[in-house]
Amino acid sequence: MIDLMVYRAEGWAVRNGYDLYAMRATYADLPTTYPPFAALLFLPLTLLDVDDMRSVATFVNLGLLVVLVHLSLRLLGRPLEAPRPAAALGIAAVAVWCEPVWTTLRYGQINLLLAALVLWDLTRRSGHRWAGVGIGVAAGIKLTPALFAVFLALCGLVHGWRRLRRTGRAEALWNPWLRQAAVATVTFLGTALLSALVLPYDSRRFWGGTLFDSGRVGRTEITDNQALSGVAARLLHTGEPGVPWAAAAVLTAVLGLGAAVAATLAGQRRLPCGHAWGAVACAVTALLISPISWSHHWVWCVPLVLLLGTEARRRAGGLPPVAFALTALVFGSYALWWVPHDPDAPRALELRQNGAQMLLSACYPLVGTAFLVLTATVALRGALRDRRGTGNRREGRGARTAGRIRPSADAPSPRPLADRPTASRPRAQAPGTVAHASGAAVDASGNAADVSQAVAKE
Repeated sequence: MIDLMVYRAEGWAVRNGYDLYAMRATYADLPTTYPPFAALLFLPLTLLDVDDMRSVATFVNLGLLVVLVHLSLRLLGRPLEAPRPAAALGIAAVAVWCEPVWTTLRYGQINLLLAALVLWDLTRRSGHRWAGVGIGVAAGIKLTPALFAVFLALCGLVHGWRRLRRTGRAEALWNPWLRQAAVATVTFLGTALLSALVLPYDSRRFWGGTLFDSGRVGRTEITDNQALSGVAARLLHTGEPGVPWAAAAVLTAVLGLGAAVAATLAGQRRLPCGHAWGAVACAVTALLISPISWSHHWVWCVPLVLLLGTEARRRAGGLPPVAFALTALVFGSYALWWVPHDPDAPRALELRQNGAQMLLSACYPLVGTAFLVLTATVALRGALRDRRGTGNRREGRGARTAGRIRPSADAPSPRPLADRPTASRPRAQAPGTVAHASGAAVDASGNAADVSQAVAKE
């Protein structure tokens, strides 16, 4: 649990007034890389001895895994056949063996906490007063979750613009997404302000320069780095991928956030699990474009695999089952560690990889990129279905206005009113029609229309 030992050392540095960003901890001589707010949260670790701290951290992480699975199921909006607590425990018992989760437990990392905070926010009811606090706190601990505030703001801006064009009222611009993004931003700024008040020197050091020193985090080219920067470094056989990585990161950010926003907005009408597609796509985007994303940062594979599994159950044939099986296999196979690697070597072995080894050591970014493309495709299909549905509704309204609703070919023949069961009450119909127990509506001219099709068009 080497990372947990670093967290404890950060707590000791704060407790004793040491220079937080000059500190080095453990036999690996690891520095502090998180914002100073995280060090404040690590203070309680100094109250435990090392063995007790490791035990507590393990049990807390196992509990957070169950919470993450539970929140992922809630994000999907459709629990499995088993009761949700039993389903969460059963899925967590399998997910604990996948590489990102197992490595998180082995290092004593906080990735499960960050993912749970974000999903806790994203699964709250729309317009909740405190929605956004979890994302803000997560961003205060580690900056990467701040991309979710950008994602929420983009959703709110696009949705508000659409409402403004439809209604013409300026107040239509404000919506729960923008409010949640604002709360997340204010919360994040609050964590920075608190740190500045308690740790003014360390805050100046972090925000004034340490933030931009990616070399403190680790070597870009090693297999552990499952971001686009690591793929570019290994592909170009250099520890400084530079412009090629920056260009790929910008392109991925545009594609990823665009797909996430499109899927979320399409999920309002015609895309099942649209909010889940958007949330996971945003998380994958953050992992891909980050300067360093260690393999244990990919604990978002848990909601990702659950989402693909839900799609596979909903559509038994075609791409979803294959995508689900391959994704689960990648995250459960530890394939990225099948290549030669030695992070302590003077010249990393990863700089001399062949083609097959490069593919293995890039398996998480490859899955993440494929998922973003799949999300964009699913969002586009949802938008097209929404457009067709809007056209059908307009046609249905025009037909009803003209009084020429044509009967369905499968519509049953009208029956006399006397055949209707006396215990049921007729539902309200349009003027000039009467309801029959057969489920068909008959207008004044005797034409029948299938009510179920009319409701579907609506």
